[in-house]
Amino acid sequence: MKLKFIALALLTPFALQACKANNEIKKRQPPTVLQTETAMVKALAWQEANPIFRLSTRDWTNGAYYTGVAKAHESTKNPVFLTALTEMAKRNNWETDGRIRNGDDLAIGYSYLYLKSINLKDANIAPTVDYAKQHLAVKKPNGGLLWYWCDALFMSPPVIAKLAKMNNDEKMLDDMYDHYKGSYDALYDEDYDLFARDGKFVWTGEATDKKEKNGTKVFWGRGNGWVLGGLALVLADMPKDYAKRPFFEKMFKDMSIKIKDLQQADGLWTAGLLDPKAYGHGETSGSALLTFAMAWGVNNGVLNQKDFKPVIDKAWTALLATQKEDGMVGFVQGVGFAPGPSNADTWYNYGTGSFLLAGSEFLKMK
Repeated sequence: MKLKFIALALLTPFALQACKANNEIKKRQPPTVLQTETAMVKALAWQEANPIFRLSTRDWTNGAYYTGVAKAHESTKNPVFLTALTEMAKRNNWETDGRIRNGDDLAIGYSYLYLKSINLKDANIAPTVDYAKQHLAVKKPNGGLLWYWCDALFMSPPVIAKLAKMNNDEKMLDDMYDHYKGSYDALYDEDYDLFARDGKFVWTGEATDKKEKNGTKVFWGRGNGWVLGGLALVLADMPKDYAKRPFFEKMFKDMSIKIKDLQQADGLWTAGLLDPKAYGHGETSGSALLTFAMAWGVNNGVLNQKDFKPVIDKAWTALLATQKEDGMVGFVQGVGFAPGPSNADTWYNYGTGSFLLAGSEFLKMK
């Protein structure tokens, strides 16, 4: 696919490296709109030229990636993002993946709904609607939880919230809330305002409880990025007067406050949020999701600009430093379910999607 690049000067190089001292980072000016959109276009071009997916072109990895592409188009109106979205949807025949009990398979539907919302001719959301209804109707799998792993809170609820908005369907929001509350009750740690990735990481007081090397609880950076990023997407489409909205807003605020205080000196967050030394460098996909969410919170008056904008500026500057000159976004942890390593050469499509999400909200900041 040929991508039409916006005509502008080459992106000013960012020499920021993980080993830079914090005082040097503080001297840097936040990236400009021009630099940000250029980086986003380069990331898209590289990813489209280097396709990858875990299970199929409709799977959760592509779902997360193209959610980022959709938000990038929404923010920039740059036609390169729209071209990538429409070509993907046509290749996929507008279909989701088929595991009705697995919330991951709904994620690709977000981009289809976005294309429908901007009145794209021939946009077909029928497969997404059908999947969403069947998925919400699943009864008591996995001990009563539909979304028993925190990643799923990014993959399904935002699609359901957007569909409910498009159809003015409050019952669909209620059904989503019921499932979400079950996940919250099982996985949210009110002492830390963070989510365990799944039940295996919830402490029970036994010697077998999973711990980081420093003895702390395991709170996965990307896992909590999935949750907080998903919350931002849900709140963006949820009516302001919806009765259950305070539940989601409080969780979003509480998590954001905790996450803000866990930012590292280089501007990123590490794969294991409570044991930064174990992983050596910030991780891009989780950091970008967290940056996107907090930027959305500031832009929409949910978070205090004075407290959070310096955190976001520092984070986006650091995220740009993980991008290579050819557009590849590095320091992305591979597919997993717990904190793990990454380096300058590790990448995956969801990392690019998260990068685009962060840039899409950074562009809106004043």
